[in-house]
Amino acid sequence: MTTVQAKTFESLNPATDEVVGTYPIHSEDEVRAAVAAARPAAEWWAGLGFAGRLERLERWKGVLTRRAQQLAQVVHDETGKPHGDAMLEIILAIDHTAWAARNARKVLGPKRRSSGLLMANQASSVEYQPLGVVGVIGPWNYPVFTPMGSIAYALAAGNAVVFKPSEYTPGVGRWLADSFAEVIPDHPVFQVVTGFGATGAALCRSGVAKIAFTGSPATGRKIMAACADTLTPVLIEAGGKDALLVDADADLDAAAEAAIWGGMSNAGQTCTGVERVYVHERVYDAFVAKASEIAGSLKVGFEGDAQVGPITMPGQIDIIRRHIADALARGGRAVVGGPVAEGDKYVQPTVLVDVPEDAPAVREETFGPTITVTRVRDMDEAIAKANATDYGLGGTVFARARGMELARRLRAGMVAVNSVISFAGVPSLPFGGVGESGFGRIHGPEGLREFARAKAITRQRFRAPLTMTTFARTPKVDAQVAKLITLLHGKRR
Repeated sequence: MTTVQAKTFESLNPATDEVVGTYPIHSEDEVRAAVAAARPAAEWWAGLGFAGRLERLERWKGVLTRRAQQLAQVVHDETGKPHGDAMLEIILAIDHTAWAARNARKVLGPKRRSSGLLMANQASSVEYQPLGVVGVIGPWNYPVFTPMGSIAYALAAGNAVVFKPSEYTPGVGRWLADSFAEVIPDHPVFQVVTGFGATGAALCRSGVAKIAFTGSPATGRKIMAACADTLTPVLIEAGGKDALLVDADADLDAAAEAAIWGGMSNAGQTCTGVERVYVHERVYDAFVAKASEIAGSLKVGFEGDAQVGPITMPGQIDIIRRHIADALARGGRAVVGGPVAEGDKYVQPTVLVDVPEDAPAVREETFGPTITVTRVRDMDEAIAKANATDYGLGGTVFARARGMELARRLRAGMVAVNSVISFAGVPSLPFGGVGESGFGRIHGPEGLREFARAKAITRQRFRAPLTMTTFARTPKVDAQVAKLITLLHGKRR
């Protein structure tokens, strides 16, 4: 008898090219089987109610917390990011899991609604019911925090989850599912399928109730196309080109530190990372000096004390190299860093100035440890330039007098004032963008509702004096209803 060997692929350490692990390439049939197995598990999980799910998610949160260092090592091995950065995203994911579990009943439980005058005999309510099985397709840059923004909230809402992690971080996905199975060993409430684009496409066609995807706009369009045939709804977070604005009255030390951390942490591989900085002309030179000093002091490498790790996805190096080379060719200057050599696995923190606004370094997502810094005459010009992009994920404003005003004028789903990317760490706030950055929201009450369907229920309390939903309705009733509506809504103003 011949045994057919399943196809596999290797996960590599991006700094050393060492094999971290070997994982199966799940076929379309295997993905469908996982979703089929998840359906009865979803019914069981939903049947536990809010209290039952809370108790089990709290236990899972405990597992994640006690073994966070182990998970951080897996993240470090597969992405190359420093242990401190890995721990930060794990801690945030734990906090979000706790919030989702504890607030699910409050957000999704039954709520009374006003029935209005015409339907005053009805008791009206709305409740949010689980969708069933949710498919999550996650990224490699934050392989714990980002997908957990969908996984934890979908689970808290009463759904089962089938998770397809990035092919660059399959071990992280497997670790998360295995840790959940320690709490729920007998029901496949949370499963992982691994592979490449074809596996993700199979998940889209598998009959899941919804797909939550994080990645590039190009892949997001493919996800939508794959889901269109079955009218499977999608939630898409598709990256950004986030701007940081510095007004004349800003705390320059804090603004410079925020710009460099926001632009260079995780080697710049952050969807909500700072990529463009617009600085009031009165403080431009001082800001550039402070930011350059901080960027120039960062240690790059894979060692334990490194602050900036390698670029995880090999193809991203080419994009970063092209953006920097183009910016320099157009007359831009690198006050820190510079060109990226062929074969490099690392990119030195790079601060670019005098880069034209139509350059790819300003227009396209770079996803590397680079920022462009541009002088503006005032904040009106800064807002105009910041909003002149198809993206609209996050943004940052440093200003004393006009911070909130400027934040509201930025075309973005999230904005931080006098801090950077802080909105991602607040579990009660929705996370998501507009335009090329996608649609839908994770986190917060909005995130819980993304993974539930609103159901309206009316219950008749007594027989209405004016019954309209019957063929026995008389012309007299029609006239009385018309008169009532006129009295209520027909006043001249």
